[in-house]
Amino acid sequence: MDHPFKTLHHVCIVVHDLDRTVAYYEKLGVGPWFDYPKAGAYLDFEVPNPEASDAMRYKCVDLDNVQLQICQPSALDSPQRRFLDTHGEGVYHLGFEVPDRDAAEARAQALGLAVTARGRRADGSGFAYFDTRAQAGVVLEVRRTAEGK
Repeated sequence: MDHPFKTLHHVCIVVHDLDRTVAYYEKLGVGPWFDYPKAGAYLDFEVPNPEASDAMRYKCVDLDNVQLQICQPSALDSPQRRFLDTHGEGVYHLGFEVPDRDAAEARAQALGLAVTARGRRADGSGFAYFDTRAQAGVVLEVRRTAEGK
């Protein structure tokens, strides 16, 4: 794996009002929207605030070339809530699909990127977020999608 940031899977936008934002996109003909598919329990789940993570609301739409995710963080402290409070609505992270989540995380760490959150499932799917906002302008994520999702 030469670098883990080759195949863009999704763009995640943090918003104040998920329902209002999705309704606006639907007026533009973008849809159908679906709830973020949480694909089972994680063997390893390290996030800054698990309760805030569980309370976050997501809607997704598969476009022809990329998935769009809309995220509304709860009032609980989380990186997404802090981003929204500090910067307002906007692109929070870019998610890149990788064939091997663990190898992609290791490669990113070898490039000097610090992990800020991670999750691994028994089937090898999961995610890792990196502390890249200051240098890349957004948070970068690698993920391996669960089979059949």
